[in-house]
Amino acid sequence: MRALIQRVSEASVSVDAKTIGAIGPGLVILLGVGHDDTAADAAKLAAKLARLRIFDDDSGRMNRSLLDLGDAGEALCISQFTLYGDVRRGLRPSFTDAARPEVGEALYEDFCTALAREGVKVEQGRFGARMSVALRNEGPVTLMVEI
Repeated sequence: MRALIQRVSEASVSVDAKTIGAIGPGLVILLGVGHDDTAADAAKLAAKLARLRIFDDDSGRMNRSLLDLGDAGEALCISQFTLYGDVRRGLRPSFTDAARPEVGEALYEDFCTALAREGVKVEQGRFGARMSVALRNEGPVTLMVEI
């Protein structure tokens, strides 16, 4: 399971020009599910991201997590199978390492549920839809996290 995360001051996701999810300060999580991933991986990644210390403390050091932000910290989770795109050969990405859609969707939902159970307010995109994501990256802070 792969998550490309960005620390944001605000973000939203739209489908057919209609906003379906929006957050203030927090994380945008682009989540890719691989064919070998499990529900346990989803729970482990959710626990890690809830506690990852990438928000500034009072001294300006990255020392606070989403959970430390309390009600002010939110997550916008977007399914992103293209994180498993392999471009080592040729010019067209291969997605053979990505989970099949029915497996990917179930594990995406498992991840979002697990993150909410950790105490994070979670907004979601729509699995399999063509989405438009708008965000204001803060820092900028962008990390790839793999489980």
